Amino acid sequence: MNNHIRKFLIRAFFLVLTFGGVTCSIQAAGQFRSAKTSEVDSVRAIIIRVNDHWQSAHSAKVRAFWDHAAYQTGNMAAYEVTGKSTYIQYATDWAIFNQWQGATSNDKANWKYNYGETMDHVLFGDWQVCFQTYIDLYNLDKQQDPQKIARAKEVIEYEMSTSKNDYWWWSDGLYMVMPVMTKLYKVTHDRRYLDKLFEYFSYADSVMFDAEVGLYYRDARYVYPKHKTPDAKKDFWSRGDGWVFAALAKMLADLPKNAPHRALYLSRFKSMAKAVAAAQQPEGYWCRSLLDGKFAPGPETSGTAFFVYGMQKGINDGILSGTTYQMVANKGWAYLKNIALQPDGTVGYVQPIGDRAIPGQIVDKQSTADFGVGAFLLAAAARYKHLKSF
Repeated sequence: MNNHIRKFLIRAFFLVLTFGGVTCSIQAAGQFRSAKTSEVDSVRAIIIRVNDHWQSAHSAKVRAFWDHAAYQTGNMAAYEVTGKSTYIQYATDWAIFNQWQGATSNDKANWKYNYGETMDHVLFGDWQVCFQTYIDLYNLDKQQDPQKIARAKEVIEYEMSTSKNDYWWWSDGLYMVMPVMTKLYKVTHDRRYLDKLFEYFSYADSVMFDAEVGLYYRDARYVYPKHKTPDAKKDFWSRGDGWVFAALAKMLADLPKNAPHRALYLSRFKSMAKAVAAAQQPEGYWCRSLLDGKFAPGPETSGTAFFVYGMQKGINDGILSGTTYQMVANKGWAYLKNIALQPDGTVGYVQPIGDRAIPGQIVDKQSTADFGVGAFLLAAAARYKHLKSF
């Protein structure tokens, strides 16, 4: 074989390798895009299945207390990624039924913020989470009817006019009201909302945050060592910390980048992310007592969904490392999709209303609740946005 033939054959061989590799790369990229599109469509279908199932069986005409209102925050997230007008109509019907209010008393002298479900408990955060959805509906309204947020402004501005700072004395309260204050700031540009947000958060932080672990106790009753699990461990309630983690994720998204105290909120969020990731079970869920799985073992969906939401949103918004935390979010989503979600669209394994892990309490695939569905929808919507981002 002469040199010319040999060189020709060598060049031909490398051309085959080069273009063959390109072909394989193109095919691989096409397969990746196809798989990604399929998963995006799957998550969207899950959101619709879950939300349609819930709304078909439950009237929108229910009170504006925390459990129904927490569901509506998930319903709004579902609308954001699906564009289904029926979800906005459901939220609007609920808001109109409640006259765009939480607790309805107009006698400010009797307004209370201790635990209570009466119409005088206007200042109790469980009656204020509804304002998140009212503000969202206001922002979606081209006319921006001021009546939709009038009560929210009245209530929060009354709070801010007082000298009290202990409005958020339980962990749930941070989810109920922190995002309300940042949403109202974005509407009004009134710096008092951010100043008082820091004041109220600082009080809650001083009462409930455990700096050693990086998690929040549900309220002052559960602070260690006054309260312990049977194995003498610190007792951090999954849904309680889920409320805080989700609240920080939501609030940070609306907080100005140059807000004076943003560094503190980020520090708390990142401390929680680290502690939450360490407490995840191999199956992807989180137990009701985060550091003592034997205390109340088995899966629980509401806390898990809030953790998945906070983790994924933090990654989506560029404030958590995907390299560090995406696998945590993936495992949590796999639990939500494959175990918590039932074939008919029911979201199971939701711990009933309460304030702590309870040994022996039945939490199974038939255990569901509106706030658990809301948390699931938040997590699913964040997952959808993640998949659409690449």
